Amino acid sequence: MNKTLSGRSFVASYSGGKDSILAIYRAIKLGMKPDSLIITYNIDMDRSWFHGIPNDLLNEISASLGIPIKLIKTNGKDYAANFEKELKAQKENGVEVCVFGDIDLEEHLQWCTARCDAAGIEAFFPLWQENRKALVDEFIESGFTANIIVVDTDRLSERYLGMTLSPETVSSIVADGADACGENGEYHTFVSNGPLFKTPVSFCYGEQVKYGRYAILPIKKI
Repeated sequence: MNKTLSGRSFVASYSGGKDSILAIYRAIKLGMKPDSLIITYNIDMDRSWFHGIPNDLLNEISASLGIPIKLIKTNGKDYAANFEKELKAQKENGVEVCVFGDIDLEEHLQWCTARCDAAGIEAFFPLWQENRKALVDEFIESGFTANIIVVDTDRLSERYLGMTLSPETVSSIVADGADACGENGEYHTFVSNGPLFKTPVSFCYGEQVKYGRYAILPIKKI
């Protein structure tokens, strides 16, 4: 156990996807204490940025995890400023660290670290520079359940929409020439169950939509 991290309170940058959940899981296993999860929420689309999770479903996730989820309601223009504002509020409440699920994209590391530096809070990347395939394998083997809800059709077929992330699905993704972990934006997932969840989060799909090259399977509360 990392003695410098054990017992420290943290907030996590949460997306609803596999990498952020695995990062949170690892932080908790290190002995860190989750204060809350923060998620950026698109005020124009009325759902979370990137993974498109509606607020009522986020409430269900929060109840199952037993961790408060706080929305950073923002448009694209004020995204960074609003993220920093929330981190500053978290620090005032005694939170010491912000956990991120980024793996090896340097641009993401710099952006997240800059936001934390501006707020006077420490950035922690539990998955940083680890093997992408090994991380997705760890996620699945740990017992988490995730479904693919967004696909970049320039990189991956939309036939993967709705698929459960399994060893077979990952092998197929790799065989199709995409990254196993989707770290290049090939796909995004929604995690609905696993060792951090008290009960599975029930959800259903809406009708598939297309935004530019992205095929999206909207999710909603049942």
